[in-house]
Amino acid sequence: MPLAVIETHFTLLDWAVVLGYMLLTTVIGHALSGKNATIRDFFLGGRSLPWWAVSGSMIATEISALTFIGVPGGVYALQGDWTYLQWGIGSVIARFAVGYWLVPLYFKNEIYSPYDYMGAKLGEGVRRLVTGLFSLGAILGQSVRVLVTALILTTVTGMRMELCILAIGAFAVVWTLMGGMRTVIWTDVIQFCIFIFGGLLAFGWLLGHLGWDSIVEINRHAGPEGTIDKMRILNFTPPWDAPLLNYTFWVGVIAMPFQNFAAFGTDQLNAQRIFCCGNQKDARKAMIWSSVSLLTTLLMLAVGAGLFAWYHTVGLTADEAAKFAENANFVFPVWITTVLPPGLTGLILAGAFAAAISSLDSVLAALAQTSLSAWYGREKLEQEVHGKTMVFRSRIMVVVWAAVLSGFAILLASGYAQNENKNLIDLAFGMVAYTYGPLLGILLAAIIPGRRSLNGLIAGTIVSVLIVAWVRPELRQLLASLGADDFANALLSSRPQIADPWFYPINTAITLLGACLPLGRMTAIKN
Repeated sequence: MPLAVIETHFTLLDWAVVLGYMLLTTVIGHALSGKNATIRDFFLGGRSLPWWAVSGSMIATEISALTFIGVPGGVYALQGDWTYLQWGIGSVIARFAVGYWLVPLYFKNEIYSPYDYMGAKLGEGVRRLVTGLFSLGAILGQSVRVLVTALILTTVTGMRMELCILAIGAFAVVWTLMGGMRTVIWTDVIQFCIFIFGGLLAFGWLLGHLGWDSIVEINRHAGPEGTIDKMRILNFTPPWDAPLLNYTFWVGVIAMPFQNFAAFGTDQLNAQRIFCCGNQKDARKAMIWSSVSLLTTLLMLAVGAGLFAWYHTVGLTADEAAKFAENANFVFPVWITTVLPPGLTGLILAGAFAAAISSLDSVLAALAQTSLSAWYGREKLEQEVHGKTMVFRSRIMVVVWAAVLSGFAILLASGYAQNENKNLIDLAFGMVAYTYGPLLGILLAAIIPGRRSLNGLIAGTIVSVLIVAWVRPELRQLLASLGADDFANALLSSRPQIADPWFYPINTAITLLGACLPLGRMTAIKN
């Protein structure tokens, strides 16, 4: 189906629903935002938000349009199945570890970020180092989420990719400036509800038209000869037999706990929500109950199986087949647009659009806070006498970071078009592989007793980032764009074969080892 035909299915009613939804969400977010007279109000929501809202915000930020679109697309793809669910094992393990180990450490003092904790333990130089790492990771990781939603919008509306990205960035700035973390949290809760509604609606529609038995049968005997089982969940292939395989049991139980521990314990995008709770007990409940996000992943896997069965049953036009072969992530947006009635299409896609904005406004608030903390220091940031001035500067930083993120998302969109692997989940986790290992290594260096070296931490961090750049495709694409194809081929010809998730434990170990080496002045860490 040509793009022009898909556009005609997105009616004026759908546009009205999208605009009405965005307006209503903005009004509700403003009404619930409260006052933001101080930095504490703006970045921590006055530490007065209920744990269930914080937990819902965590889930909405984690799920976003990436899961909503990427997971069904991954199942629909030729070799797609349910093995992605294995990563949930590591996710649950990590959330309990964060809730029962890190939350008590963080709540001993009123801090705004994990970087305050690391800086207090290891020195101001480390605070600036981890703030820089977080900023890099936020730009890389969040740009993928923006890209996902831009892909949806450009597919169903015909708007240019760049315009879609700028629209997402503009709304995110408005929502963040409107009410700080209170608005971010409450709008996240709204998006979470719409996402669940959209997923349930899509699955119910597919179930009602096809039946679960038919969906399972078609997915269990997929492929040209019916030899592909798209309902497979467990894959016990050892990493030495398939080093590039991402979705295995071993990755789920060994590598992904490191990734999720870093995501919820060191990434301010998620950790900032912990500090919005009024006490340690509520923060722990918010963290642990966010594990129900696994049910959302399960729902979207079922939607992906239903979509595969749907198009297997009703067939594809030549244009649909070509479009889905180009990028399986188009499957769910096209199905929503061409199958669901007008109005419902607008509501579900509005939810996806708003979810990208809620993820982006979350990271804008986190980037603004960490930047100011690194620049001015925590004491000056918290002084009441600087309250109004710091809130104003925070708003300026939100706008600056929005421009940076939107610009990088536009660059990423260009690189994504040239990338052979169109799996958005792989892209998102690959991008944060640059920083999550070093961040977790530094956190462990701040917690585990012993003597630490700032120079060693810096060296370990640099080595970790360079290893990922050597293996990942971004460096090759950058060198190629600069006309250095021969150099890129020579540099990368001997790179090792390894799946991105293994960088999380490997780089954590490299960074922690570097911290223990006697390179310059040592800092003693005590319990």
